[in-house]
Amino acid sequence: MNVKFLNPFVSAAHDILSMEFHENIYRGELRLENGSYQTDDVTVIISLVGAVDGTVFYGMSKDTAIQFASVLMGEKFDGLNELVQSGIAELGNVITGQASMRLAEAGFESNISTPSLIIGRGASISTLEYPRLVVPLTTKIGSLTIHLSLRENLQMSLKTPQIATPAAFPTRDDPEG
Repeated sequence: MNVKFLNPFVSAAHDILSMEFHENIYRGELRLENGSYQTDDVTVIISLVGAVDGTVFYGMSKDTAIQFASVLMGEKFDGLNELVQSGIAELGNVITGQASMRLAEAGFESNISTPSLIIGRGASISTLEYPRLVVPLTTKIGSLTIHLSLRENLQMSLKTPQIATPAAFPTRDDPEG
């Protein structure tokens, strides 16, 4: 994975989390992981397609998801209900959206998918032969780990050959045919 794709995600996550939670966000030590990703209690999955292709995973504990959603939505939640799930999926969506805008400013325009959510620890998701850059983030409320499995799509920078559209074939009824 190209490290130049890291900063847009780290800065977007920092900006969004500090704005929403009104507190400092701390980044842990970065690491590179190969092999399948093992989901956390709550995992948001968002794909990028364009000049940058791949998948972003946002993993957290159930308690952290509930606490994050409580702060984001301004109400106390006791469990991982549909509103909490929606709020956490949207948090991943907002961070990825901001990061993709920053990638576009650097010349890497990409589209993002709608978020998917996996509830339950230990599901195995393959990123095939692509490594994941792991970014642990910590707040007073809880921890969020971002896994970036992204690569530059070199096809996007190549010009697609333009093939002329053939004129319509004459039909048997056409006097010129």
